[in-house]
Amino acid sequence: MADSSPAPATREQPWPVALMSQKIRDWIDRLGQLWIEGEITQWQVRGGHVYGRLRDLEQDATVSFTVWRSVAQRLTSDFAQGDRVIALVKPNFWVKGGSLTVQVFDLSHVGVGELLERLERLRSQLQREGLFDASRKRRLPFLPHRIGLVTGRDSDAEKDVIRNATLRWPGVQFRVRHSAVQGDRAASEVAAAIGALDADPEVDVIVVARGGGDFLHLLPFSDEQVLRTAAAATTPIVSAIGHEADRPLLDEVADLRASTPTDAAKRIVPDVGEELAGIDQARGRLTSRLGHLLTAETERIGQLRMRPVLADPERIVDQRAEELVRWIARGTELADRAVEDRERSLAEDRFRLSALSPKSTLERGYAIAQLGDGTVLRDPVQAPEGASLRLSLAGGRLSAVSEGGPRDEG
Repeated sequence: MADSSPAPATREQPWPVALMSQKIRDWIDRLGQLWIEGEITQWQVRGGHVYGRLRDLEQDATVSFTVWRSVAQRLTSDFAQGDRVIALVKPNFWVKGGSLTVQVFDLSHVGVGELLERLERLRSQLQREGLFDASRKRRLPFLPHRIGLVTGRDSDAEKDVIRNATLRWPGVQFRVRHSAVQGDRAASEVAAAIGALDADPEVDVIVVARGGGDFLHLLPFSDEQVLRTAAAATTPIVSAIGHEADRPLLDEVADLRASTPTDAAKRIVPDVGEELAGIDQARGRLTSRLGHLLTAETERIGQLRMRPVLADPERIVDQRAEELVRWIARGTELADRAVEDRERSLAEDRFRLSALSPKSTLERGYAIAQLGDGTVLRDPVQAPEGASLRLSLAGGRLSAVSEGGPRDEG
């Protein structure tokens, strides 16, 4: 039997488009049924049939799918955009339109346990890197001039944050960045909105708000791209996702977690009424304290004025004048006595010096005999006969000549 397959396509003998499309269809048909996993990005029900699109969880790849009415009626769960699912499908290539679609025979949500395991691994990794540490969390400004808000367009979360913040402080301003809050675009759009507001120098704090939702719808707020963008931001970030049971990881990375968008508005701006009341109370306490202080100081000054030193200041001067006179008299007396004592002592010293003075001895008739070289004579033998002598008397000096050694006076 001859081979019926067409010859290979060449420039000279190209295949018709229909032939190529049939080849593609035949090759795809050989795949049969298979299980795939992805995220629903579109879910439309028309006439009982479901038409949608399924996106790869990591790469940029999307495929259209169809769930016929007979299969849709057997599904036991509700599905919506943003759900992560596992589907039993059969790929089909539509020759006429040249498009690929898959027919769904069974559909179920990805096991929550598996998703929780993925989140737990991401949580552990970010925790080891220190992104959850309390030490890196920044304090919110007391009164932000401009608040950045990341939320869904026309969402209740946006209205709650703006309305409650404005009620608390009418002068507060907002810079809103709308983004998808669920589905395949949510994570990238939220991350981009955070980055844009963080780069705005007029924004003092950023609020990421969503009005709650089930576990699967909150997954974009546990996306690693969103978390790392929030961690790298220099502007304080408030997470206001509004889900107590299944808290997204953004609550751990943010500088402040608010339980709801309304709670976020209350946490980021002060209440003008409360602040005015606080100012009035502080002013009252200050006035009371100042009044008490002035009263106490007035009383203390009055007590000081009643003291004798201030009541009769001349009295102290008079007392000190009398005391000063006494001390002057006493000083004069002591000075005179000291002078007299010193004069008497000086006279006594003068008398003693006069008594011991050689001049006094000479005045009593004595003389000092010296040889020509100035040697004082103490013995006659020191002056041989004919030696020149000098005699010192009380009235002056004279010269003499020695007659020799000692002689008998008799």
